[in-house]
Amino acid sequence: MCNLGQQEEATRLLNEMVDNNISINIDTYNILIDAHCKEGMISKAVQTIDMMRKQCIEPNVVTYNTLVDAHCKEGMVFEAEDIIDAMIKRGIEPDVVTYNALINGHFFQNEMDKARRVFNLMIEKGCEPDIVTYSTMINGYCKGKRLDEAMELFHEISLKGPIPDTVTYSTLLQSMFQLGRVSTACELFRKMLASGQVPDLVTCSILLNGLGKTGDIEEALKLFQAMRNSGLELDIVLYTILIDGLCKAGYIEFAKELFHQLSDNGLKPDVYTYCIMINGLCKEGLPDEAYRLFGSMGDNDCLPDSCCYNVMIRGFLCNSYTSKATQLLTEMVGKGFSADIITATLFMDLIIHSNKSILL
Repeated sequence: MCNLGQQEEATRLLNEMVDNNISINIDTYNILIDAHCKEGMISKAVQTIDMMRKQCIEPNVVTYNTLVDAHCKEGMVFEAEDIIDAMIKRGIEPDVVTYNALINGHFFQNEMDKARRVFNLMIEKGCEPDIVTYSTMINGYCKGKRLDEAMELFHEISLKGPIPDTVTYSTLLQSMFQLGRVSTACELFRKMLASGQVPDLVTCSILLNGLGKTGDIEEALKLFQAMRNSGLELDIVLYTILIDGLCKAGYIEFAKELFHQLSDNGLKPDVYTYCIMINGLCKEGLPDEAYRLFGSMGDNDCLPDSCCYNVMIRGFLCNSYTSKATQLLTEMVGKGFSADIITATLFMDLIIHSNKSILL
């Protein structure tokens, strides 16, 4: 019931068990408490704990961890620390799950130094950090653009800690590309492969996206081909990322070829794929071809949304197809969409420029 989101029915069933004096253990209560917390209903979780205590069943470490994690995810780290104090007073020591939740909570509040203190404290208390702990720490440092500190931790676990997993590598790669450290990212990827870690679709998308955005399209193509050869089942997201990189690098013919190969690979372009391709064609001075592609979207059961209309209209305007842009704007508004700020600005510039021409 809880897995299906039917907490109210689960609560009624639990009450029925109580009324009929059916023996209930802590695991049954923890299931319902966890379900309430995942839905953000902390008050109902607390009510369930009160109900549990009335049956002379005391919370265990799983119960407390569930509450700590829920409070941290809601930004209530101070309250989570109070819960930890309460569990210690009841003779229950925090475990690695408790500390991981609190560390994540501090990072969520951008309290990186506090997260580090919790990390140091757990080690002092003899609670060995696991790969989740290290990954959480690394992810927090990466989000705070403190890549050097993240790398220090990475080297630490590489030497003596748990084996870095795909999530750890992906987090670091993402940060490296965002900070423009492309060669370092490529070196880390090679290290990942050498360590025996198999990149998943997330890792591959980060690499393709990073290489594409930094203009290293040849490396992106090599990586894409290697992924194909490895037998990895490539999805529309990966194809779209590469098409985007090709368009931005001016390789429009390669992008078109890859786009038309989608159906051969059992894939359908989504709205985002169409937007990228339409934008790429317009930037290369091919608005007519872009409009034909725009008009064919329905054939793939993918109707244009507001983003697609705006991209196509901007493409017309940038190629001096003012009349067609105006017609498409009218069509877009008729479908309940509106011009975004960029499209509206282009039209305003066009009006201002036209008025100046008349005055001159």
